[in-house]
Amino acid sequence: MDSSETNGPRSGSSREPLELLRPNPPKERADAARNREKVLAAAARLFADKGVDAVSMDAIAADAGVGKGTLFRRFGDKSGLAVALLDAREHDLQERILSGPPPLGPGAPATARLTAFVDAYLTYLFAHLDLVRMSETASPGARHRIGAYRFWHRHVSILLAESHPHADPSPLSHALLASVSAETAGHLRQEYGEQRARQAIMTLTAAVTTA
Repeated sequence: MDSSETNGPRSGSSREPLELLRPNPPKERADAARNREKVLAAAARLFADKGVDAVSMDAIAADAGVGKGTLFRRFGDKSGLAVALLDAREHDLQERILSGPPPLGPGAPATARLTAFVDAYLTYLFAHLDLVRMSETASPGARHRIGAYRFWHRHVSILLAESHPHADPSPLSHALLASVSAETAGHLRQEYGEQRARQAIMTLTAAVTTA
């Protein structure tokens, strides 16, 4: 495993603090912080009531009581809002990976931790599918540029390197994570229902972890 793969979440008791993987945002002025919270609250409410696709940035700005320029400067577009709304949910899962109980957290064999991660990630994904899809498909390759994806990839790579020492963990991690993209998992859920979609992805994970 190359040196770049040794700086992320580790199995067992050796791990790097989450803050180094997910730096704290710069300090904001009080008014900017209030506007940010108003925008996120408005976006969450409108997305829940009307669906992500039906809500415009103009509607979010109006509901939040901020100017459109403020909204676009801060978040760029709806995909930027999606990333911000998902941040707390992703942070919770990251914390459980780094310091929660096994098998998701440290202390279990790598294969068990990998299975637990995919299962936990699917729960998160299906609960926020529209937002995750928007954040991942805003532009070509957007999914792989998201900080959270880099965290998932590093975590899975480390577990694969531990459980499959003769494999090439980085591309194998990308291949496995492709099965839990919002587009792929969402299509499986639409086509076959959530239970069958989850079962298919967990079967694929088992095949990887036991190969």
